[in-house]
Amino acid sequence: MKRFVNFISILLLISILSCTKKDKVSVITEKNIETQMIEAFEEGYDELNKGDVLFAAKKFNEAELLYPQSIWAPKSALMAAYAYYSQDYYYDAEFELKRFLKVYPNNINVPYAHYLLGMVYYEKIVDEKKDLEPLVMAEDKFKFIVKNYPDTDFALDASYKLDLIQDYLASKEMYIGFHYIKKKKWAAAINRYKNVVNNYEETIYIDEALHRLVELHYNIGLENEAKKYASLLGYNYQSSEWYEKSYKIFNKKYMTKNELKKEKEGIFKKFKRLLK
Repeated sequence: MKRFVNFISILLLISILSCTKKDKVSVITEKNIETQMIEAFEEGYDELNKGDVLFAAKKFNEAELLYPQSIWAPKSALMAAYAYYSQDYYYDAEFELKRFLKVYPNNINVPYAHYLLGMVYYEKIVDEKKDLEPLVMAEDKFKFIVKNYPDTDFALDASYKLDLIQDYLASKEMYIGFHYIKKKKWAAAINRYKNVVNNYEETIYIDEALHRLVELHYNIGLENEAKKYASLLGYNYQSSEWYEKSYKIFNKKYMTKNELKKEKEGIFKKFKRLLK
């Protein structure tokens, strides 16, 4: 998940470090401050490579404060954010990235900062069934990137992450729908599965959601509605195991592939016992 972020960060580091020799040629009155700043930055970079991200972030912040008017200041701020992100200090990374975007809104690395902030939210998703906030925040940020920076690599990866987020959101609806089924709250369950069909039709849960709608409507006596969803399921997902299960609702004697397999296994076991 972090490979793309790390790749972009490496490119950023190469760009920054390649400027070191050029930037060291400065006005004499600024030379001492700039030298201290570069030394702080390079020390932060060394510590980042060693794995001491907290000290690395501290040195990057120090470099930024030493010479805030320098082109190194925004680079240092962004590296502090990345240092925190690289070792899962997401709340610190979030703070640094928001500060970067506020202080350096016109910097060339703003698209990367937005992307990294989206990744921070994405990595904070622990259990989408209990806490939707980081998931929704990640979705909003990735949509922002796709809309505002469509021709970047960040937009490409953001689009991929958005597909995964759709799966997360659909799984949330499926989970709640199943919870309502256990509580025998049929109408509430139907609404959750309809939400999956209407809003998350390209996720991996669509065929199961259609089956649940067949099952629920049939069980409460709305057979025509059940047939409507069964037809939709059969038309689009006839090879799905959920279509088989829906087909069996209307054809009680029909045996699914799994049922046939179990029956064959049972017959084989009985045959083996007869041979003993």
